[in-house]
Amino acid sequence: MHGPTPTPPMPLPTDQLRFAMPPMYDSLDDERRHRKERLAGALRIFGRAGLEDGVSGHITARDPEYSNCFWVNPFGMPFQHVTVSDLVLANQDGQVIEGRYHVNQAAYTVHVQVHAARPDVVAVAHCHSVHGRALSALGDLLDPISQESCAFYEDHALYDAYTGVAVDAEEGRRIATALGSRKALVLRNHGLLTVGDSVDAAAWWFLSMEKSAQVQLTAKAAGRPLLIDHKLAVATREQLGGDLVAWINYQPLWQVISRSEPDLLG
Repeated sequence: MHGPTPTPPMPLPTDQLRFAMPPMYDSLDDERRHRKERLAGALRIFGRAGLEDGVSGHITARDPEYSNCFWVNPFGMPFQHVTVSDLVLANQDGQVIEGRYHVNQAAYTVHVQVHAARPDVVAVAHCHSVHGRALSALGDLLDPISQESCAFYEDHALYDAYTGVAVDAEEGRRIATALGSRKALVLRNHGLLTVGDSVDAAAWWFLSMEKSAQVQLTAKAAGRPLLIDHKLAVATREQLGGDLVAWINYQPLWQVISRSEPDLLG
């Protein structure tokens, strides 16, 4: 015979459970250090994901004190080799303020104009990824065909022009205008660009957008994808499309790279 069913243990109070949230800072120096660490980590994650193509591809992070200066990866250095001490701080004219390396002036010019148009943006990510370039070559936006792509539903746009390598401020301003208040942009015949209120968010949006482009291209090659209803797509975006959700999604990637490659903090 079985005895009485034992009473299960009491659940722990929720305030005793660990749940990562964006940090608070005691000083501007602490916030600067945090952004630089996350920038170096994001670059290494992009390198692991195969998003690097020669010297193309950049992530910029606004300095918390000097809002018109931006930290960026050094020109010509492999993403997977970047450390915090390698990062370069440049002003709005592309002049190096701190660091030992040059910056890619063409890419930096675009990033500066996006930052200038969007004071709310801390970080901008742009790489010549394979599926992003394929999507851009079609001049397509992401369709609402998956939960992940719904995060971009009516929150990304197409820059419907290609004028060669962007080297002047006016081209950067046109790209910033096309982006508007959205989180992402498809640059026709060029690739993807994402922004966020943290390095983590901007990096997550780029990685998610690249995967969503891969899913869309694969699905269209196999048949005709079924679109998610407008109302459901909007509701899903409202649940999953905020920068805080992006930050939370990014934390496992940060934990892997920071624990497996701690030299990035040097």
